[in-house]
Amino acid sequence: MLTSTPHALRSDRPSGPLQATVMRAELAAMIDRATATDGAHETVIPRLALARASQMQKPVRAMHEPAFCVLAQGSKRVLLGDEVYVYDSSQYLVVSQNLPVSGQVIDASPEAPYLGLRLNFDPKDIAALGLELKLGEQVQRRASERGIFTGELSATLLDPLLRLVKLLDTPEDVPALAPLITREILYRLLKSPDGWRLAQMALVDSHSQRIAQAISLLSQRYQEPLRVEDIADAVHMSVSSLHLHFKAVTAMSPLQFQKQLRLQESRRIMMSEHVDAATAGHRVGYESQSQFNREYSRFFGMPPARDVKRLRELQLGARTNN
Repeated sequence: MLTSTPHALRSDRPSGPLQATVMRAELAAMIDRATATDGAHETVIPRLALARASQMQKPVRAMHEPAFCVLAQGSKRVLLGDEVYVYDSSQYLVVSQNLPVSGQVIDASPEAPYLGLRLNFDPKDIAALGLELKLGEQVQRRASERGIFTGELSATLLDPLLRLVKLLDTPEDVPALAPLITREILYRLLKSPDGWRLAQMALVDSHSQRIAQAISLLSQRYQEPLRVEDIADAVHMSVSSLHLHFKAVTAMSPLQFQKQLRLQESRRIMMSEHVDAATAGHRVGYESQSQFNREYSRFFGMPPARDVKRLRELQLGARTNN
């Protein structure tokens, strides 16, 4: 476990290939000090959360908001549909759309815990900076791409990240400096080779921006029996274009996306409100209890009652260990 005191702005930091390695060690030391227990930890810095895990975890399904995800130590596997994205401390992960993913910590131990951070994006900030950088024409020329991608975590990105996390030591500086550093991080991401993929979801009239609208519509009305034609009309696309670009961004069709939303929300309802499977299934839009049980079992790997019992036992075990 790294316990040395970080110095994010040291002048004696080496240059060249070792620079990023040293900076990752500094970032790991900061996160290690700020996270005494396993789990996600919100911070005083808006939209910044830290994470820690002392052992490999089972996959966790969730709706992932647009975010910049960095690991200072350990590695993680993220699944979108049938696609697998694995990243470690040498890479970052960007999620540019609200996507139903499955995440799993795959490299962690008490001696070398998984240490990471997540910085959520505000689409308005992406749009404003994308316009300043004149990315609109570049985005319009390109076809829609997946709303998730990895990239090299270079010293150029690590530098503002270190300065941002270091603000946790001086919370009185957060209101003035955190927005500036967050903007710098976003700038670096948009200027990266795949930065246009992040800009896609926020720039007006791009296909990905319309898919973002469709995702928002599905998220708000997932309980309703929506027709694809209605979604296409709402976002001003043809049905064929909606299918093409929606699958390009999310790796699934609109109706498959809606099904995942329903199943994940039903799980949340059963866990947080202690209702039975029949009630949860009905509340998320299922008219047939047998269909709900069948699709839930296929998606989560076991029937609703067994799955919820297992999750509660895991939660109890985590609280006991911490």
